[in-house]
Amino acid sequence: MEIKTSAIVLQTIKYGDSQLIVDFFTEKLGRLSFMVRVPKSSKGKMKRQLFQSLMVLNLEFDYRPKSNLQRLRDVSIQIPFSDIPFSPYKLGISMFLAELLSYATRHEQANDALYLFIQDSIEWLDRAKGSIGNFHIVFMIQLSFHLGFMPNIESGMSGDYFDLVDGCFVAHVPSHVHYLNKEDSMRLVSLFRLDYKTMHLYTMSRMERNRCVEVILEYYKLHLPGFSEMKSFAVLQELFA
Repeated sequence: MEIKTSAIVLQTIKYGDSQLIVDFFTEKLGRLSFMVRVPKSSKGKMKRQLFQSLMVLNLEFDYRPKSNLQRLRDVSIQIPFSDIPFSPYKLGISMFLAELLSYATRHEQANDALYLFIQDSIEWLDRAKGSIGNFHIVFMIQLSFHLGFMPNIESGMSGDYFDLVDGCFVAHVPSHVHYLNKEDSMRLVSLFRLDYKTMHLYTMSRMERNRCVEVILEYYKLHLPGFSEMKSFAVLQELFA
């Protein structure tokens, strides 16, 4: 079956001297992996630089449902980046988000709303001119909504502690260790009210920001079975003062 779809690059692994294994989140079919042959000649269409983290591409291929690795027939750039490849801050965020999405969407089928959210977020990051230190935090929070496990912050009126397992506020300390103290719980409420346009208004130190990411990653691990340790988080921890 011939498929034409837009797709977002999540992970690229070198395979031998002239091949890549590329994981995509596609608009029409959800998660798919491809074996891509990269010719040594500069004239070929399958250039390595096309398959960088979060690149938004147009793909053409013959879909084989029983195959673990699809084969590309044609590829082109759908959304050219103007700033992400040249900004160490945006590049660090893009690497983190690509790894996050690689784990979080592992079993996702086609999901129009999720795909549109990711693509719009990537475009926003590329165009952003002001402070982007909170971008990945806002992205993670909004992504949890699209994945179906967004915390219930409305329950914050009736409790001081946020239960990471149940995703809600409780009046008393839970019997397990996966909960936030009063200070972290109140910060969570503030973060959930932010969007990309207002995120620069909420200031945090590097330590506070990294603590927020750690908490949200713990929440992801509790709600997404098999969610792995984020290797790129170590890089992100050093980026924003």
